[in-house]
Amino acid sequence: MNSVRNVTLAFLISAAMVLVAGLAISAADNSGEITLLTIDGAIGPATSDYVLRGLEEAENHGARLIVLTMDTPGGLDSAMRDIIKGILSSSIPVVTYVSPSGSRAASAGTYILYASHVAAMAPATNLGAATPVQIGGSPKPSDKGDSEDNDDEESSSAPEPSTAMERKAINDAVAYIRGLAEMRGRNADWAEDAVRSAVSLSAQEAVELNVVDIVASDLGDLLEKLNGREIEITGNKITLDTEGLVVERYDPDWRTRLLETLTNPSVAYLLMLIGIYGLMFEGYNPGAIVPGVVGAICLLLALYAFQVLSVNYAGLGLILLGVVLMVTEIFVPSFGALGIGGIIAFVIGSIILIDTDVPGFGIDRTLIGTMALAGGGLIMAIVWFAVRSRQMPVVTGRQELVGAIAEAVSDFDGKGTVFVHGENWTASSAHAIRSGDSVKITAVKGLQLEVEPDTGGGIT
Repeated sequence: MNSVRNVTLAFLISAAMVLVAGLAISAADNSGEITLLTIDGAIGPATSDYVLRGLEEAENHGARLIVLTMDTPGGLDSAMRDIIKGILSSSIPVVTYVSPSGSRAASAGTYILYASHVAAMAPATNLGAATPVQIGGSPKPSDKGDSEDNDDEESSSAPEPSTAMERKAINDAVAYIRGLAEMRGRNADWAEDAVRSAVSLSAQEAVELNVVDIVASDLGDLLEKLNGREIEITGNKITLDTEGLVVERYDPDWRTRLLETLTNPSVAYLLMLIGIYGLMFEGYNPGAIVPGVVGAICLLLALYAFQVLSVNYAGLGLILLGVVLMVTEIFVPSFGALGIGGIIAFVIGSIILIDTDVPGFGIDRTLIGTMALAGGGLIMAIVWFAVRSRQMPVVTGRQELVGAIAEAVSDFDGKGTVFVHGENWTASSAHAIRSGDSVKITAVKGLQLEVEPDTGGGIT
């Protein structure tokens, strides 16, 4: 009887534990989570890959909200558009938050803010300057150096597209950001000014002009101000409930960090050079294996990086031509003509290789100069050795025998044998020669030497 009672008690305790666990899981599910993503720096292929996978991860884990903190000077157009497509297609509300204080959302960051369901900024942050950098650049500073008549100064310093391609790019960017502004109910006129005139706004001004929605001092303040806010997502209006949500940070993994390293233009540039030199060394020294394997791997990685970067293929061609000319100088000395031409082609190609002025996506000029100086130093060394070798006397081969002193092995009058440089040679002479006499070699005809009596009196 006691055993039955004990079994029943154990069963009831187990059932209660299962019920409590189920309620805890249910409560956790109901509380949901916030997926926190971070953009810090220039926006490139690695950034877009990280954000898109973060959005997908939030979908898979059933997140209730996605917060994208951002501090960026801008980035590549293709990467920016990939991120915006991911935000627009997300079934989870995306809040882009320019944070912490002192951060900015310039250029591509402004477009991402406009695309987000909620745009927020921390105090002392700014956004704007969304003109495509290849066209607009930075406005010219005022001669007076003051900030009076801002509107006039901004309009006078606005970039003026001079070609059909520049006008096309400006108008495309304007249409794109106006479409995002109209979709989210934000100030489309100011968005157009940000593209055409590169204007910027502080956080408080952005709220007043309906460019962003919220100014929040930190993440906690942001979540508090988001609570109860009504937004539209995938055609449906929903009310945000941020109470009790757990913030889950999604950090870049090894894949993102590797992609970020490979798509660094300076790293891709070095990988390309290592690849080219490695394959050339393998070609001139078949069977070395290691240079060929390392070169092939580096070149493939560089080509992958160039595929996702904005590359000028004329620059790539000039770099290849320059390297080929410099290597050719080593094997076919031209006293610097090929080498100098190769250095010039190499430097010009390196400067124009990356076809964008986006901050963080250019090749360091110091690196280009270092590689050019290394190539130039090698060429100068080759030229110096070539000139020096021409001035030195011949020390090997048939030419070196002419003028050398030999010793007659036997008496002969016409043909006989002489000893020179440790070898016996057949020799002919128009004079009678006695054994042991020193003779001077005057010519080499095939395997026969022409000699004459040595009047200098010595054997060399």
